[in-house]
Amino acid sequence: MSILKKLRVRTIVLFTLGLLMVYQLWLAAHVLWWRQHNPSESAFMHAGLERLRQDEPDAQLQYQWVPYDHIAASLKRAVIASEDARFLNHDGFDWEGIQQAWEKDIHKHHIVAGGSTISQQLAKNLFLSGHRTPWRKAEEAIITVMLEHMLSKHRIFEIYLNVIEWGNGIYGAEAASKHYFHSHAQQLNNNQAAWLAAIITNPEYYDDHRKARRALRKAAILRRRMFAVEVPR
Repeated sequence: MSILKKLRVRTIVLFTLGLLMVYQLWLAAHVLWWRQHNPSESAFMHAGLERLRQDEPDAQLQYQWVPYDHIAASLKRAVIASEDARFLNHDGFDWEGIQQAWEKDIHKHHIVAGGSTISQQLAKNLFLSGHRTPWRKAEEAIITVMLEHMLSKHRIFEIYLNVIEWGNGIYGAEAASKHYFHSHAQQLNNNQAAWLAAIITNPEYYDDHRKARRALRKAAILRRRMFAVEVPR
């Protein structure tokens, strides 16, 4: 390789690394901003709005931020029990859960479980697409580390409850409570909270199939488990 070509390759590599560094700093700046300020939108919200507007150009998302203490304790407990029972005890990655998910995937010969923590889910929801790629998983891990080191567990969970998808164009606990039960998130009872936690894995489907047996069975399990978990205070 000639000296000129080597210089070009080196320049391209350095430029690419520089862009990656700038992007990581951009991500970190957002996470720091969210220590004191609430997100007004997320990558998943943006993608969801685009999907809705393919059929209805004037469609709008249902989203309303509410403080942590305006969300029912029963919903907090049900979500932790459903999505990440060891949330308060890990550093963003539930290695035991990842191993169990990996063993299930091997047994079934395809991906059936992801083992993602609440912090990992939040990283994906805030910044990334829903497509599974090696790059996205690597970026998700980096953002998860940022969230865990820059935000408290209380703040991570507060943001999570306010931005996750809960139906077709429905984002956050307050919008979900109004959409499904015509009440505020603070007023949810145990049954309602357990059902909302049960549909997190496939909210668009359960928005249209609210009596689906799988969600009802999972909600029944969560009602038995939800008071055995700890939640951020």
